[in-house]
Amino acid sequence: KNGIMLAFEEINAKGGVLGKKIEPIVQDNKSENKEARNVAEKLISEGVVAILGPAVTGAVKIEETVATPAKIPVLAPAATAPDVTYNEKTNKVKDFIFRVCIIDPDQSQVMANFIYDELGLKNGAIMVDKNNDYSVGLGETFKEYFTAKGGKIVAEEGFVSTDTAFKPQLTSIAAKKPDFIYVPAYYNQVGLIVKQARELGIDLPVMGADGWDSPKLVELAGADNLSNCYFTNHYSVEDPSERIQNFIKAYEEKYNATPDAFAALGYDTAYLLAKAIEQAGTAEPQKIRDALENIEGFEGVTGKLSYDEKHNPIKEISIIQMVDGKQKLVKKMQPQH
Repeated sequence: KNGIMLAFEEINAKGGVLGKKIEPIVQDNKSENKEARNVAEKLISEGVVAILGPAVTGAVKIEETVATPAKIPVLAPAATAPDVTYNEKTNKVKDFIFRVCIIDPDQSQVMANFIYDELGLKNGAIMVDKNNDYSVGLGETFKEYFTAKGGKIVAEEGFVSTDTAFKPQLTSIAAKKPDFIYVPAYYNQVGLIVKQARELGIDLPVMGADGWDSPKLVELAGADNLSNCYFTNHYSVEDPSERIQNFIKAYEEKYNATPDAFAALGYDTAYLLAKAIEQAGTAEPQKIRDALENIEGFEGVTGKLSYDEKHNPIKEISIIQMVDGKQKLVKKMQPQH
């Protein structure tokens, strides 16, 4: 939300879009999926021209059932599951839903390429949160991409979100002698997993995805324990580009905090909407939708964005390494579509 509000402030300070100020109406779905329906209905009844958010996959899927019949475009900043914008049963794109973030299979593909080609590691273990679609999906697609390259997955273990003790799974993984462990889960679990792996003397590189992105990861795992850990993300605060550094400076001045990937995606989402309205020449929802579909080469802080036929952005993914408790940008990689 903070990223979105900062962008709207900047846009309005420069005169708005088509000579009009953008007026954000903020509603909170309290991170609850079912609340997303109520919020979407309320916003539509207030006459909004587009909806930005909510943050995660489950909530966006529920919101879509209200927004699509009302023909209101939805821009999802951070919903990374493939079926948010595309119905895999009917093989049809969801007409009014667009996302600004990379999709999960792109993250796992890029990480598989990085591990196999750049680090030269050939035998992996995978550890996922069995109750979480995000984690399970990344684990499955990572396995597909990594084995297709010629890599081997020698161990697979699972846990559930409420677990705090991971040593049995880690001991079992270590016995199979992998070169690395892929843990596509959220930072609160990953922090404990990395810490407990090191306590067991397991010094293997641990790899993951955008769910790692939180200052709490370092608090939970310990800075030293995270050396040799990498994850894929939407952007990096270390990126020297002027656009990114200007955004970070503006965000820090306003909120007294460093913007994480969610904030950066929110910021891009607001600017993308402004660009679509400008390109449409009107704030009419159907025209905004059509303009979004034709966006090409939009320059955001999370990368340069064009849409594919499934309303997924085609853009680079950042590989982040943890060094002394800080995120370091290793490289940016483009997924192959």
